[in-house]
Parts: sequence; structure tokens; C-alpha cells
Amino acid sequence: MAQGQETGYERVPTLLTDLYQFTMAYAYWRSGRHNEPAVFELFFRDNPFGGGFSLFSGMHDCLLFLRSFRFTDEDVEYLRSVLPPATDPAFFLFLRELDCSGVTLQSVPEGTVVFARVPLMEVSGPLAVVQLLETSLLCLVNYASLVCSNAARFRLAAGSRRKLLEMGLRRAQGPDGGLTASKYTYVGGFDMTSNVQAGFLFGIPVAGTMAHSYVTSFSSLEEVWPQTLVAANSDHDNIDLISLTKGWLGRVCELLGAEPGKIREGELAAFLSYAIAYPHNFLPVIDSYSVTCINAISVVFLLCPYSSGLLNFCAVALSLCELDYSPLGVRLDSGDLCSQSVEVRHVFRLCSEQFSIPAFQSLVIVGTNNISEYSMAELNKKENEIDVVGVGTHLVTCTRQPSLGCVYKLVEVRGSPRMKFSEDPEKSTVPGRKAVYRMLDTEGHPFLDLLCLCEEPAPKACVAVRCHPVVGNKTCQSITPAQVSCLRLDVYTKGQITHPLCSPAETREKVQSSIQTLHPRHKRLQKPDSYVVAVSEKLQNLIAEIRKGSSNNSNFLLAN
Repeated sequence: MAQGQETGYERVPTLLTDLYQFTMAYAYWRSGRHNEPAVFELFFRDNPFGGGFSLFSGMHDCLLFLRSFRFTDEDVEYLRSVLPPATDPAFFLFLRELDCSGVTLQSVPEGTVVFARVPLMEVSGPLAVVQLLETSLLCLVNYASLVCSNAARFRLAAGSRRKLLEMGLRRAQGPDGGLTASKYTYVGGFDMTSNVQAGFLFGIPVAGTMAHSYVTSFSSLEEVWPQTLVAANSDHDNIDLISLTKGWLGRVCELLGAEPGKIREGELAAFLSYAIAYPHNFLPVIDSYSVTCINAISVVFLLCPYSSGLLNFCAVALSLCELDYSPLGVRLDSGDLCSQSVEVRHVFRLCSEQFSIPAFQSLVIVGTNNISEYSMAELNKKENEIDVVGVGTHLVTCTRQPSLGCVYKLVEVRGSPRMKFSEDPEKSTVPGRKAVYRMLDTEGHPFLDLLCLCEEPAPKACVAVRCHPVVGNKTCQSITPAQVSCLRLDVYTKGQITHPLCSPAETREKVQSSIQTLHPRHKRLQKPDSYVVAVSEKLQNLIAEIRKGSSNNSNFLLAN
């Protein structure tokens, strides 16, 4: 990925936030509190898709946003027009000079497996500034982490053998949603994207050949132009590809017991035209009309009436092989992909054996047909010969869960811990600045994440530690980790990015490595075991102390 391409891509302009961030910032400024030191945490409350984990993504974009955070004269003039007329003009001068030079960001490493209730980022700095960052940071982390996690689940469902192609741009939530999806589905484990702009910006491999419209746009062989192709090992000698292919078509029909008169001429013309244009990259969609069907009585594969897609492909591909080109394969886009792929592979092997063409043994079969996580998992249960799966709608729109639900909550101001109370216990927050540690068992699998107050000594390997689960059974328990890992990195300090920026390809490797550490019971796609997130005894005591103070009405002016 070219660094210049990435830095030129402005993900979030400074004004892309909620108006109430500015009204709060003004109120802080008006009361002289805008420079008070404050700490916010960003986290989510439930693992997505009913799964046992998520993947933290978007930190790279957050760092670029913080580095470029500035209000232009035009920004400030617009804010002057939308804030109440009584707003002090000096506030707009304050905004014009604002930047993130006083902000510090600590974060879980991007691409790490994470769990509900664990702070992903800690943002500290002047109160007004870190308040203004809220919506933008949430925007950058929420969808990136959600779609990356979705992609990882598709990868787990598909297994390691198949390649995965993301092709959801046309179904994505707008242009930026499409770019974000392409980037973070690649990070989550997909191999390629159909999105050319994402390939340009992020260095993701791109793939794609033809749509049904290309096939149906042809009606006769007269539309093929040019009609000749030079052999791959020759600089001259134009070969009449139409005549060559007609000869192969007759041999293929004879092999498969098909009727040459049932071949769709327009489809053959489309395949020939495309092969002449891209003899090294011939991979057409072969179900514009139909593919194949099996004769229930005979073991011989017979072509249904007008089902010429596979016949036409084989004839053109065999012609290319005769001219020393290597066709790539076919795409299936409708019907029962599993059974069709088996039929297609059988025909490829027959051709390879009958005509002594080894290249037909390695032709690729691509399947694309509204693939969901469920149908992806079903592929592993049925006999099939699909090598590449293309996924669009269910991947990029995250149809099973449209939002990760990350929140951004104040945990400290002026050095004093802050806690949100709620009648819904799930919405209460954990106060104070924290360190986050991951406990691993003797096999290197994480089994508990521990939140401690920053001033506490770090837990040690092979030393018992008392902790209190944040949700579920809150009974104090003693655990002894075989290994302890700190989950916090200093990534942004005093206006500078202090941690190397990784390319999507590098983060993708980290994702796969992180997922591999999970115990199988935590990465199951269905009914995974709950992962434990806990607080230290000292942090639990702080929570109890704050709750007790609140219940004693110590914070109410008219308590008595």
C-alpha cells in the first residue's frame, strides 16, 4: 500500500460529528472547565452475531483522524451559523486553534480478538477536546470492528482451503461504507475484493470478470470481433478462434452426449469475444441460461435443453489450451451451487482425460449466490467442488446484526473516577483509569481478561489473583494464569502517532494469529462458551464505594 494513497484518503472530516458535542464543548468552555483533564473509554457491551468474540478494528483510521484534527475557517463559520446566536464569539476563536496536541490514546492492538466490556481505547486530554472526539471515534471503530468480525466468522465457516472474494460494494451503505467494508473484510480474512478503489487505496488484491449482462448482450457469432487470436508461443499466425472452437464444441458434445443444436450461439459469441480480449484470464459466468443437469437414469451427464454454458466454456477453454493459453475457470451464480460444482468438476475431468489436457484438472470453480454465514457453513457439510466463494450482501450489510453498539463513556475527570449508574445494570460503567490484562492457560489460550486500576501492580504468571466477573456470576474467584499479556499500547501522544501504522495486509496477519489463540469453545460460530471479563478486587472495591456514596445521597443537594 502506498503511504501517499492512504494519507490522501480523508476518512472523517472534523465536522462529521453530532451537534451536541459542540454544545457541550461550549458549555465546558463557558464555565472554564474546557482544559480539565478527562479520560473516556470506548467499549461494546455484547459480542456480535451471538458469537463469543469480536475483532478490534479501526485504530489506524482513528490515528489518522487525530493527527489531522483541525477546524478550518469554513468549518468555524458554519458552526457560527448553527449554534445559538448568543454563543460567545470568543468560543469560535478557541475552536479555530484547537487540535489534539494534548490528547493521549491508549489502545488494544488493532486486529486483536476482543470481548464485551473490555475497554478498546482510552482517550485522555482536555475535557472539551476529548468530548468533541466521541462521535468520530465511535464512527471509525463501530462498523470497522463489526464487519471485520463478520468476515472472520465467514472465514471460520469456510475453512482455510477456499478463497473468499468480497463483492458487496453495490449493496453497501454508501461509498464510504463500501470502502470500509472492503478494507476490513480483507483484514478479517477475505482474500480479494471486487472494489477497485479499495484495491487502489489499501493494496487489496482485486478480482472480477464478467456479469450476465455481458453474456446476454450477444446474439450471434457475427458479433465476435476480432475473430482471430495469436497463439501464446507465437508472434504471428492469427488463428480463426471461431472455427477452432466449433471443432472443439463438436468433440465436447460427442463426449457428453449433448445435442449441438441446443447450444446458445449468443452465449458462445460472448465467451469467444471475452477469450480473445483476455486469453490469460478466461473465467466466464456460465449460468446466464442454465448450467447442467443429471439424467436420473444414466450416470452420463446430459445437458438440459438450452443449457449450453458448460459446453460453450469447455469448447472455448480447450481452444485456448490448444493455443498454449491457460483458462482460469468458471463462475456459478444460481441454483444449487454444491451439486452444480460437482457436475462441472466431473465434466472438467472427463475433458482432461479424453483430450489429454492437464490444465482442465486445475480449473477454478467460483460460487456466488447470495451467500450467508449459514450457507457458507453448509458448504462444508455437502459434497462440492467450489474453490472460491464470492460474498456480498450478507457480509457488508451485516444482516444478522447491523451495529456493534460501541459506546464512549467518561471514567475520570480531574483525577477523580466517574461512573454512570443505570436501572439496567448492563448500562452501568466501570470507573477509573485502568490497565487491561489477558490471562492465558498453559496451552496459550486466553481464558479471562482482567481490568485493574492503573496504579495496581500487574498480575504475574503462575501467581493467583482474585477477581470479580463483570457480568453473569459475580462471585469472587481466584485464578492462576500460566501467562499474562498486557492489552494496552501507547499509540498517540502529544499530537504524534507513537505506534507504527500497519497496512491492511499486516493487520490481516495479526487477526488470523489472534483468532488462532482462541480455544475452540470460544470461537464456535454457534453457542460458544462465554468468555470471562473481570475486575480486580481493588477495582471492585472502588465500584462498591461509589455505589455506596450514591445510595447515601451524598451527591444530592437536597438530600435532607
